[in-house]
Amino acid sequence: MSFWHSNWFKYIKNLLIGIGAAIVLLGALEKIEHTQFIPGVSLIWWGLIIEACMFLFLGLLPPHKEYYWEKLYPGLDKYNSQVTALQLDSVGGGVDALPGIDGEKMDQKLSGMLSELQSMSSSLGSLKALQEVDFSGTSEQIKKMGDFYTNLNEAMANINDSIEDTQRYKEQLSALNGNLGSLNTVYGGILNAMSNIRQ
Repeated sequence: MSFWHSNWFKYIKNLLIGIGAAIVLLGALEKIEHTQFIPGVSLIWWGLIIEACMFLFLGLLPPHKEYYWEKLYPGLDKYNSQVTALQLDSVGGGVDALPGIDGEKMDQKLSGMLSELQSMSSSLGSLKALQEVDFSGTSEQIKKMGDFYTNLNEAMANINDSIEDTQRYKEQLSALNGNLGSLNTVYGGILNAMSNIRQ
């Protein structure tokens, strides 16, 4: 890691810039109030010197490295675009052309990352749609469904009772039919006996 990009250097740089800005502000307050916080010391003069040195130092520092991801994923810098991985090949001077880098493996990994991001995006869309669903009447609907099933069970029990009653009625009709057959036989015998008596 470069000296200029180390974490402790960034911390010290920010600390010095902050101290210089604070001294400039205190010096400006001295000028506005026409007082001196430290006798014999002009804070605005020291603060401006520190800030001038820091700005000169920042101007001499090398620029930070920037990564242009939209070159690898065209459309990444547009909000509603469909992002697809750039196809890399050795003919076009892509990743395969660089030494020590397997372009096919990198392309597979990047495509896998892209598909995972797209699935995460669709999952978040589903969660947002679920969040917008109104569940305020759900408990009442569940209660109505429970009442419906209770009434349905009662109706099924009544149907079972009716089926048993119908079976008993059928059995009684069969018995009655048998009794009527017997009565017809007896009545026929009586009629024959009566006709024999008349002769």
